[in-house]
Amino acid sequence: MTEKLVIIGNGMAPGRMLEHLLETAPDRYQVTIFNAEPRVNYDRIMLSPVLSGEKDYEQIIIHGDGWYVRNGITLYKGHKIEAIDRVAKTVTSSERVTESYDKLVIATGSNPIIIPVPGHDFAGVLTYRDLDDVNAMLLAAQSRAKAVVIGGGLLGLEAAAGLQAQGMDVTVVHLMPTLMERQLDPTAGYLLQKALEERGIRVLTKANTKAILGKGKVEGVELVDGTIIPATLVIMAVGIRPNAALAKEAGLTIGRGIVVDHAMRTSDPDIYALGECAEVGGHVYGLVAPLYEMARTAAAHLAGDEAARFVHVDTPTKLKVTGIDVYSLGDFADGDDREEIVLRDASAGVYKRLILKDNKIIGTVLFGEVADGAWFNDLKKKSANISEMRDTLIFGPAFQGGATLDPAAAVAALPDDAEICGCNGICKGKITGTITAKGLTTLDEVRAHTKASASCGTCTGLVEQLMELTLGEAFNRTAVQPMCACTTLGHDDVRRLIVAKSLKTVPAVMQELEWKTSCGCAKCRPALNYYLVCDWPDEYADDYQSRFINERAHANIQKDGTFSVVPRMWGGVTSSTELRAIADVVDKFAIPTVKVTGGQRIDMLGVRKEDLPAVWADLGKAGFVSGHAYAKGLRTVKTCVGIDWCRFGTQDSTGLGIRIEKFMWGSWTPAKVKMAVSGCPRNCAEATCKDVGVICVDSGYEIHFAGAAGLDIKGTEILGQVKTEEEALEHIAALVQMYREQGRYLERIYKWAKRVGLDEIRRQIVQDGEKRRAYYDRFVFSQKFAQVDPWSERVSGKDKHEFRPMATVGFAEAAE
Repeated sequence: MTEKLVIIGNGMAPGRMLEHLLETAPDRYQVTIFNAEPRVNYDRIMLSPVLSGEKDYEQIIIHGDGWYVRNGITLYKGHKIEAIDRVAKTVTSSERVTESYDKLVIATGSNPIIIPVPGHDFAGVLTYRDLDDVNAMLLAAQSRAKAVVIGGGLLGLEAAAGLQAQGMDVTVVHLMPTLMERQLDPTAGYLLQKALEERGIRVLTKANTKAILGKGKVEGVELVDGTIIPATLVIMAVGIRPNAALAKEAGLTIGRGIVVDHAMRTSDPDIYALGECAEVGGHVYGLVAPLYEMARTAAAHLAGDEAARFVHVDTPTKLKVTGIDVYSLGDFADGDDREEIVLRDASAGVYKRLILKDNKIIGTVLFGEVADGAWFNDLKKKSANISEMRDTLIFGPAFQGGATLDPAAAVAALPDDAEICGCNGICKGKITGTITAKGLTTLDEVRAHTKASASCGTCTGLVEQLMELTLGEAFNRTAVQPMCACTTLGHDDVRRLIVAKSLKTVPAVMQELEWKTSCGCAKCRPALNYYLVCDWPDEYADDYQSRFINERAHANIQKDGTFSVVPRMWGGVTSSTELRAIADVVDKFAIPTVKVTGGQRIDMLGVRKEDLPAVWADLGKAGFVSGHAYAKGLRTVKTCVGIDWCRFGTQDSTGLGIRIEKFMWGSWTPAKVKMAVSGCPRNCAEATCKDVGVICVDSGYEIHFAGAAGLDIKGTEILGQVKTEEEALEHIAALVQMYREQGRYLERIYKWAKRVGLDEIRRQIVQDGEKRRAYYDRFVFSQKFAQVDPWSERVSGKDKHEFRPMATVGFAEAAE
């Protein structure tokens, strides 16, 4: 009989536990997850690259919505569990959902420590634990103002580096004499401080915070010695504390965290705990490797394997700041019974220290060169006697045996049980064995099948060396990544072949390009649909089934299943007639929330799906068309008032913005496109963080492109300057058409521009008038077929099944 398994929390540890459980006992449990965050499971290790702009949220998702559906798992997003009833064996969420359980897993993580100084509750004081914290920091970073990070540990330094990468002036305030003193010795701490300061991050050690200054919001930080540091943002990163409050209220045994045995069972045998909230063997953990070991142990016991035990193993610490390599493992404190081997290369910024006891490695500190960390870790785990290689030990495995070996030979010399991926506990033998057994040829395939390098990614180089060792010439590090598992072709090859072979339907593409699946998947079908729309605008009929829900419904789905409706307002300009029409629609359909957006539009939130066509019909009578707020296409052209009203205006920015929007609306693009036109260099329309922006100047129009202001924050690049509106319109349309034809699906303009090259774009659009005109003409031609209002079409009955509510089916009682 299927048992009910309820999981409180949806972080990395319970996610990994479910992966193991689905492998070993896929049908044993009916699984329900309550997640306090309003989203799916993502890789928290990669929050630092998201903050620094190297990745975005979509790239760090571990289990997307489809994974839960495929595995029959019910996920409640935004549901914080408020009570556990151990007698009734139920849990109840903040949204008043009650669920019974046979087995319960608590994975509530940890809470950041907030030092109780005056001002700690001001607006502008943030912590660094989850994606909401990162989003708040990215929003604050748009000011390009001053930030103070309190805490020079692992998270604090990653936060400081991320904020500095976003353009903020950052100061790190740390109580101890050196940074990361729990993981690094004083020399490595000194080198780390030097490296951060060379990046422009100010570091103050032996600095004790007295107060956060301001009147309700952050204005600065005062230290005990009287130093005042101006700031508008303060990040508290002084440590974490296991989140055990829920377990304590339920009467479970609590120490530093939720006390569990080596099977991850709490004092209640039907309740397990794992992750940062758990305390096992007197230890609590914050690094991912032991959390994954907890996950493996809990999954084994839930599947009926009573032999599995959690065993404490020292875990390496690595700093995730691009360009700064730090590795620390084990015990590096001084002692009379210990020896050390030290290598310093001041010119190269390299420091290596091995701590030995009885001719065995007990601790390792590496700065600057960390590639040998896995080998030193393996020697430590095995308590290997290093006396015979003592003279060359510090130089790593490449120097053992006399002559210097190349790196590949050093990796080849590692034993099969040598740990390669510390985060996931993956050894060399598992990687090479899986590559051979499953015929893996790409890094993504190895990550998918073994998890090696799929977390923090610092072992990627080692994994690639193992692939090279195993596959030989068959492995090419620079090989093109396939669009998805359905094909071996990358996006660029697919785009090229669609045109070269005149492929004009999705089935034709899949047949002629030898797709591995019959119908494609959620990755390739939307991409193919876009490529065909772009390449054959007059011949290809848009495939409704290859659109995501927002584009099928022509509205944005919300967390409760309702939709938001955003009508287009040309250049952000509206009228009393339009506003009355919106008000009438809001009243008529009892729309609960009306909000002004950052793109100068009005958003109506909470519209039922079946009401959408009627809402659109009423808006259409007032002259509105779809604002495409859901689309991979032009969404908004934001404007300032320009010369019409502003005393600083140099050109008619409002008029140009309206002209651009009316000319370009309806066009599908690889990803969303947002534009803006500012009437003077004061830039009130924020044109310098948009996909395409125009800054009006006395002598004409300065065209900008490749900006970003979402999860990634990036200023624009200058395309060039023109004298007239006609020239501006031609350059902008040609630029967008070049992006339409060359961009990969879901690739924003700034990522496309980085890949193609800014100079190449300028050459084709600014310097080559003939090529520019050809792009422009193709865009104009495509608009003949694109500028059809989808709302009006659906009001007229197109795709009406999409908006028809599901029928309520009744069943007659069976005869006795």
